[in-house]
Amino acid sequence: MPAASPSATATPSSSSAPAPAGREQRGLRSRWTALTVLSTGMLMTILDGSIVTVAMPAIQSDLGFTPAGLSWVVNAYLIAFGSLLLLAGRLGDLIGRKRMFLAGTTVFTAASVLAGFAASPAVLIAARFLQGIGSAMASAVSLGILVTLFTAPRERAKAIAVFSFTGAAGASLGQVLGGVLTDALDWHWIFFINLPIGLAALLLARPALPADGARGGPGPRAGADVLGAALVTAGLMLGIYTVVEVEQYGWTSPHTLGLGALSLALLAAFTLRQAKARTPLVPLRIFRSRTVVGANLVQMLMVAALFSFQILVALYLQKVKGYGAAETGLAMLPAALVIGAVSLGVSARLNSRFGEHRVLLAGLALLALALGLLTRLPVDADYVTDLLPVMLLAAGFGLALPALTTLGMSGADQEDAGLASGLFNTTQQIGMALGVAVLSTLAASRTESLARTGATPAEALTGGYHLAFAIGAALLLTAIALTATLLRAGAPTARR
Repeated sequence: MPAASPSATATPSSSSAPAPAGREQRGLRSRWTALTVLSTGMLMTILDGSIVTVAMPAIQSDLGFTPAGLSWVVNAYLIAFGSLLLLAGRLGDLIGRKRMFLAGTTVFTAASVLAGFAASPAVLIAARFLQGIGSAMASAVSLGILVTLFTAPRERAKAIAVFSFTGAAGASLGQVLGGVLTDALDWHWIFFINLPIGLAALLLARPALPADGARGGPGPRAGADVLGAALVTAGLMLGIYTVVEVEQYGWTSPHTLGLGALSLALLAAFTLRQAKARTPLVPLRIFRSRTVVGANLVQMLMVAALFSFQILVALYLQKVKGYGAAETGLAMLPAALVIGAVSLGVSARLNSRFGEHRVLLAGLALLALALGLLTRLPVDADYVTDLLPVMLLAAGFGLALPALTTLGMSGADQEDAGLASGLFNTTQQIGMALGVAVLSTLAASRTESLARTGATPAEALTGGYHLAFAIGAALLLTAIALTATLLRAGAPTARR
């Protein structure tokens, strides 16, 4: 080739030789800048999901929420987020993932400002619902953008480790930040803090994220299954609503059974629609991958189990130990730090050396051990001897989540990356909703039972938490069994 032969125009001192390397370096910097944007967006949405938990008493006192109404500060966000992820992921594949990310971040940031200025329960709940919509739009396509940017296995492993860190540590950091802001300023600032983060993400996203056109047709009209979108959104929204309301109505009440049956009917109709539609919202071929199915099931169980760690440990510290909001957040900080250290420092190297399957098993085992230790938590627990070891075992999440994310996305073709991302995030939200409903209901029932037998309030609460921790450990053991069977190392992932 002419460029490769020595000549007067191509000498060792010429700049033509290093040009490809220079372009490669610029491309690498551009990809990592894009990853920073995606991680910032994920951090903002994950923080918002947990930052309100320690501020709930202050919100209730200031706005006059009833006890039942207060739960909708969390539930409104959860329902909108969980039910719209599949639709947002597919629309991102059709109209462009960058457009969807920018639109979602804009909606979320504007809704955060509205929440910060809320002066009534109705306005705050409406703002939280809008935040959930924006989160669904941005989160559903983030992984899809990431896996198309980082195609080399080693680079992708590092990128997913960074991205997973923002999700894993963000939940714990949200509790810390929520407590500090609530005590130092007031609860309004847990929402106002999203404004500078959102604006920075938007400013960086426009030049950093790659432009992408429509996929699967010339536009959403040609590729979107409108009826299927309506069925799955209504079915998931109703299903998540039913689950989060179980604590109030009970599992066997006509309210729960009726809504649950209707939700299942809508989802069954959606499945039939996808089998027959010319351009399905969720091509059923994606479920032919044992890896995709297994990773989503494992994630659902893991997230449901870890609700008992993230939320119930915080409740134990406040209701049994008498910690304040900021003190509770700081007590949870070691978990966030160790998750971050493992996610960013060693997970990618371990995945590369031992494989995601083995690393995932090790992470789930550490988490199961952590919840097993919590089943023995005494009423008068000492933080250093009884709780700090559990916080350090949270390192298992830093191992498990990057490995699971890689497995969850590995079975999807590039044109379905947005769909796979939306599906993975949807199972995360369903798992969270199940954890909220099942574990909190069982803990409350056990607490009431112990109180009737003469236990002190602290003893009754601790006994209720013990049951939730035991159920969480059982869910993690089930996740280990599924990992060992559905996600066997080297298992085929053929999808057609």
